[in-house]
Amino acid sequence: MTTRAALRAESLTKTYGSGEATVHPLRRLSVEIPAGQYTAIMGPSGSGKSTLLHVLAGLDSADEGSVLLSVDDRQVELTGLSERELTLVRRQHIGFVFQAYNLVPAMTARENILLPSSLGGPEPERHYYDMVIDRLGLTDRLDHRPFELSGGQQQRVAVARALVSKPSVIFADEPTGNLDSRTGAEVLALLRAAVDEFGQTVVMVTHDANAAAEADRTVVLSDGRVSETLNHPTAQLLAAKMIGADH
Repeated sequence: MTTRAALRAESLTKTYGSGEATVHPLRRLSVEIPAGQYTAIMGPSGSGKSTLLHVLAGLDSADEGSVLLSVDDRQVELTGLSERELTLVRRQHIGFVFQAYNLVPAMTARENILLPSSLGGPEPERHYYDMVIDRLGLTDRLDHRPFELSGGQQQRVAVARALVSKPSVIFADEPTGNLDSRTGAEVLALLRAAVDEFGQTVVMVTHDANAAAEADRTVVLSDGRVSETLNHPTAQLLAAKMIGADH
């Protein structure tokens, strides 16, 4: 059975700077993200993983190439959309979990979770919203503001915000980077549950081999290209590859 692609990138090229200061974070990179799976993106510093995430999510544009997002059984090409059109696509079809949480300090957890819908995104289904809040253990924290929450609770709010609108893809950018190991493991378990329990598609950029080992597959980048794609790799294998790539 062929797995449907939630996202497909073809021949992405991105260049910064000029002359001797030229940097090529993406070099004709092509990648496919299967729907309903958890994909990790790894690579040494400078391999292009953060640039790739931003281009796939419509937060940045490539100089060349295309990004196709599957939305309601149709393909939306992000390349070439205006900033206004991209904003609408992000609000309605893409979820984000950032390392720095990106919560609004003056808003309660509930208001932060519902922020995308208040800005014009889809209204969450009540039953699904309640299920996500309960699964994330946030029922008693909805009226708290971010400064009243621990780092792990703030990241749970960010995960809930990404989940409740049932986006086509959830992007997680180093989601455990600011967390201790125990809380980081909890957040990784929540992303795993987003796929296994809620049928979401998750794409996570990480430098952490243990985090990437939670995914169904890991795309390894090197010098702006995909060097290999590994299905269910162990943390030990990924760590060895990262050590080898840095030398």
